[in-house]
Amino acid sequence: MKEEVLKYAQRFPDAPGVYLFKDKEKVLYVGKAGSLRKRIKSYFSSRSKKVIKLLEESKKLEYIPTETVLEALILEANLIKRYWPIYNVRQKDDRSFVYIAIPDFKVKEFPFPILIRGKQIEKYPPSNFHLFGPYQSYSVAKKVLFLLRKIFPYCSSPNANRPCFYYQIGLCKGACIGKISATDYQRIIHNLLLFLRGEREKVVRNLEKESPEKLKVLQEIEDSSLITREELQEEITSAGLKIEGYDISHFAGRGRYGSMVVFQDNQPIKEEYRIFKIKESKAQDDVGALKEVIERRLKHKEWRYPDLFLIDGGKAQVEAVYNLLIQAGVSTPVLGIVKGKENRDEIIFKGVNREIKELLSASKPILQYVRDEAHRFALKFCRRSLQNLKK
Repeated sequence: MKEEVLKYAQRFPDAPGVYLFKDKEKVLYVGKAGSLRKRIKSYFSSRSKKVIKLLEESKKLEYIPTETVLEALILEANLIKRYWPIYNVRQKDDRSFVYIAIPDFKVKEFPFPILIRGKQIEKYPPSNFHLFGPYQSYSVAKKVLFLLRKIFPYCSSPNANRPCFYYQIGLCKGACIGKISATDYQRIIHNLLLFLRGEREKVVRNLEKESPEKLKVLQEIEDSSLITREELQEEITSAGLKIEGYDISHFAGRGRYGSMVVFQDNQPIKEEYRIFKIKESKAQDDVGALKEVIERRLKHKEWRYPDLFLIDGGKAQVEAVYNLLIQAGVSTPVLGIVKGKENRDEIIFKGVNREIKELLSASKPILQYVRDEAHRFALKFCRRSLQNLKK
């Protein structure tokens, strides 16, 4: 199957869309892509056990092209809801999925979408609410709503008697201050509901008549607003990897600690977390402190090596850790996350081939989560140490 799928993937369009891995009878996994061709090809360079198992179990591969990445995200959520594929839901507790809920017109005269968790879904019965999803993260659903607001300017504060924030930036028609009738407002929400159901052609026809300027927004909407496409979700490509994340924390050289956090299948394994009090490296020498932590970690042969070492730091830190690993005969890749231009996170790789680099880049949110958790854990002990010094 693997060779057949790879050959078939060459014919996939270099365009947004949704893809479905299937066995003989059911859908196993649904994913979305900015480029269907590149996304499918990337599966064949994955070392993830789950991806390898998915490819072995799959008998068919299908795709549905979309006009934009935004529509791919919405279609992906609708298909997950329809088929409930095992490889999508296995990664998360279904109570932690995120849904978009919109009250029916009989419930609210000026309804607007809200985000809810799966564990809250019983409070939003289908008789009174329209539910869309599941989306696999809150940030994905939030960005979807932000883009939809540009096309369908709903109001989150109707009848507030003062202009809301979105009215002031042109993304609300004024339901907050009574500037739009209930009939006209409900027409906006009706089109939003159609779009979330995947009925794009109906929406286009309606906007041509009712709001040509919003049709232009739909046609020109920037997919880059969705954070470089695949980076929105914790994709299956990162599942199965064991990641160790490291950070150094101190206050002006005092209370210096290094943290090691461990993630498996995109989830923290807190019983494997470790903290290292910095003993030898000089104050303010973060690279030296990091090397000390890694050297001490490598002495523990009983701790299984990860598939990836993740460092909160730039090129100097990544080079230092990679060189230590090579000296110790460890061939594990190293990745660093550092603030770049406009305060955006940049990823630095060492010991990673091009295909794996693409897969890791597509899993940026989980990598940032590991980095943030390492920072939190180190800072916790740093603060505790300083509090003890004051006593």
